[in-house]
Amino acid sequence: MQTELTEEQCRDLLQRELAGELPDAHGRFGPYGGRYAPETLVPALERLEAGIREHLNSADYQAELGAELREWVGRPTALTHARGLSARWGADVWFKREDLAHTGAHKINNALGQALLARRLGAKRVIAETGAGQHGVATAAACARVGIPCIVYMGEVDVARQAPNVDRMYQLGAEVVPVTGGDRTLRAAIDEAFRDWVADPEGSYYLLGSAVGPHPYPYLVRELQSVIGREARAQMLELAGGLPDAAFACVGGGSNAIGLFYPLLGDAGTALFGVEAGGRGPGLGDNSATLATGTPGVLHGSYSVLLHDRDGQIQETHSVSAGLDYPGVGPEHSLLKAIGRVEYISATDEEALEALRECCSSEGILSAIESAHAFVGARRWARDNPGKRILIGLSGRGDKDMPTLSKVLPRPAGAQ
Repeated sequence: MQTELTEEQCRDLLQRELAGELPDAHGRFGPYGGRYAPETLVPALERLEAGIREHLNSADYQAELGAELREWVGRPTALTHARGLSARWGADVWFKREDLAHTGAHKINNALGQALLARRLGAKRVIAETGAGQHGVATAAACARVGIPCIVYMGEVDVARQAPNVDRMYQLGAEVVPVTGGDRTLRAAIDEAFRDWVADPEGSYYLLGSAVGPHPYPYLVRELQSVIGREARAQMLELAGGLPDAAFACVGGGSNAIGLFYPLLGDAGTALFGVEAGGRGPGLGDNSATLATGTPGVLHGSYSVLLHDRDGQIQETHSVSAGLDYPGVGPEHSLLKAIGRVEYISATDEEALEALRECCSSEGILSAIESAHAFVGARRWARDNPGKRILIGLSGRGDKDMPTLSKVLPRPAGAQ
């Protein structure tokens, strides 16, 4: 399959993306995307696609979703001027505060939207996967809200490092299943969730948490998460006096980033940067920097850029942040890199942890470790572009990361 694009193809695909014509009828974002799924799941995916066409943009669904986002999720989330970091970096820094949404991260936007859709499609139960646990918590909360039971698959490694979120899922009524096979992180959790769905494709609804997977999931997740960028764009114009010169978001599977970026794609004066997990270093298996170091292939039902070896075997990844610890990325991000509209860079574990601590001391905000990767990219850019206006997607709060932070960022000597 051709993935090298000519300049003319890049221009055409950018125009189609800006016109809202992607994905196409086959679920493709240029060469990426598509639907690579077991035959038993094709009818379920086709039912979902038909349900999206019927409900997603209908007046009654949008009214119900809008009311729940306002009254239950707490949208719009705030746009906060980061005065401390602005002074330190010599820039005008603003945060889009998804950490202030109900359940503590951007994940609730997608989980709520899909849970409402699942109820309309007559699902008897919801299946979900989670890495950092925020999608699991959001799904558990959304399913409780709409009255559908749910089961959440979570890698055994992530269960240990995200214990607070596991407890929250149980309290919200979800069944949590630790996955002990494979790499025991997000990839293994997705594998197990797909196996469950294959066993019961008619009675179950798979509530996928990121902008990955077979069509129509990347499209559906983007549409539900784009509320982030729509709000942020309007808030920047109102509160900051203009659009950002650059916007930054962390990228694992990519739902938070595509939600921020998509409404800004047509603003040519705004540079867009996705920041991946550089982990311990550049070696295969030491990071989760898919777009920086990966090559195209098929994973979890979609053709995108992946971290695999020369034999096509998907590799284990590493990141101190559970939510970025994934060997793939959403197909729309692969397209946006290929056509040059978004630049993808990486931040190491050490850099992200240092940036998290800087945000804590300068802004009084304990962000998720995932979000701190975006801070690293923004700080680098600010040094080379003094005085510019910067928007950072603060995708979630750091309560869930306290077990990890207590180990890797111990209290100062002498602290009680």
